[in-house]
Amino acid sequence: MTAPALDRPPAAPSAPALTDVPAPVLPAPAPAGPRRGPLLVAARAVTLAAGLLLGFVGYLLGLSGLQEAHHQSTAYATLRDRLADATAPTGPTEDGAPLAVLDIPAIGLRQVVVVEGTSGRDLMRGPGHRRDTVLPGQPGVAVLFGRSTAFGAPFADLGELEVGDRIDVTTGQGTFHYTVNTRGDGDHPIKDPAPDRLVLVTGDSDWIPTSTVLVGARLDGDPEPAGAKRPATTATDKVLAADKGALPALQLWSLALLLAVVAAAVAARRWQRTAAYLCAAPVVAALLWSVYENAAALLPNVY
Repeated sequence: MTAPALDRPPAAPSAPALTDVPAPVLPAPAPAGPRRGPLLVAARAVTLAAGLLLGFVGYLLGLSGLQEAHHQSTAYATLRDRLADATAPTGPTEDGAPLAVLDIPAIGLRQVVVVEGTSGRDLMRGPGHRRDTVLPGQPGVAVLFGRSTAFGAPFADLGELEVGDRIDVTTGQGTFHYTVNTRGDGDHPIKDPAPDRLVLVTGDSDWIPTSTVLVGARLDGDPEPAGAKRPATTATDKVLAADKGALPALQLWSLALLLAVVAAAVAARRWQRTAAYLCAAPVVAALLWSVYENAAALLPNVY
């Protein structure tokens, strides 16, 4: 007797030969577009330059006034003590030294300290006395420069003074009163035969000044004796002069700023980014301030 045949599962279909499978069709490579590396670098450079320029404008129109206010506060305290001790200068003194207090009520100028010198750096501290002229209250013509736009702009409204307005100046020799009697500009200098006068000078524009505004005032009363012989002026003391000596300092501070930024970028890659930037921020801010200050010294001194 024969055994019944066992049911066998159907045989699986044989796999097709590899040679029968069609090769996949790869898409053609996209044409190479223009390289963005140089364009990206150029865009970042332009953005950085624009940011630095806007920062400089903000420094001139805003932060420089805070800097001038700080200098004024310090200078006022110093001059107040010297006036009390009768040691305030009545003759030639060092650049930037406080030597007088100026009041012009008609334009809201009160208790403003006048410093010695009219270079751009001197006028960052407040109105400046031109070193080759007598001090206010002494026989002769005393000349004061002041900025029209930046660093507190103490003489911004000088052109609004009218004949008859009063100007008071306090020095180590007392308080002297002047009365405005004439005006002029760079093309029309003041001509006044009065022997004892005060001339105030500033720039003629809120933009970069190309000429000057002049206001003349006569001394009311008798002058006090003049001090020692006045020193000669330098090129940076003249009106609309730029302090070319600030250029080397500007280059050095700019280099230091660049190195600080590079160091901060390297530290951010190798260290914790936020911590690196927080540590670098005060250094970069201080260097940037020095760059802006030296750049401002290259502008006309009465700007």
